[in-house]
Amino acid sequence: MRDKTEIIRKRYDRAAKYYDAVESMMEKKWFSQWRKLLFSFVKGPKVLEVGVGTGKNMPYYNQDWEMVAIDFSPKMLERAKERAAKLNLQVDLRLMDVQHLELSDNSFDTVVTACVFCSVPDPILGLKEIRRVLKGDGVLVMLEHVRSKKEPIGKIMDMLNPLVVGIYGANINRNTVENVKKAGFEIVEEKNLLSDIVKLIIAKPIK
Repeated sequence: MRDKTEIIRKRYDRAAKYYDAVESMMEKKWFSQWRKLLFSFVKGPKVLEVGVGTGKNMPYYNQDWEMVAIDFSPKMLERAKERAAKLNLQVDLRLMDVQHLELSDNSFDTVVTACVFCSVPDPILGLKEIRRVLKGDGVLVMLEHVRSKKEPIGKIMDMLNPLVVGIYGANINRNTVENVKKAGFEIVEEKNLLSDIVKLIIAKPIK
């Protein structure tokens, strides 16, 4: 697992310089509106963003929140620090792996992720760690792409997945909704944003 994590980390380190440029068209067409929707479900005061990347969600942060934002890629985190400075945001940015969160139990009101769990080597382990650091009445808010349940689209995604993982380190055929349930959450809301592939997922820890 450590080897897989290190391989993916290095890929994101290499991509950090041009990551925003590569995704700029998708950002304008879809992601900016999806991010706005995502953060409309985020409640403070203590908020954790997992997989902050280059900080593209930062324009949607509330200044009143106590923000902690983590990423396992040092180069991505450098870009996030630059963006936080430009936006004059007070954010506690930390180098950290969601599979091994160095954070206290029951400490966050909301944990938010955006296109993160496609590339976590052990997604259920990462989700269990999120459950651990969430308060009992906290909420997990996710924007994630998943395997389509529509055939033959789902089967095509299965066929292409090894190639995509080899190039980008991201899986395109994960069943993230089921993984969230397996990690000890109940689904409060599941909203399709692009067919049934891109989803907004709202979940709460099962008490």
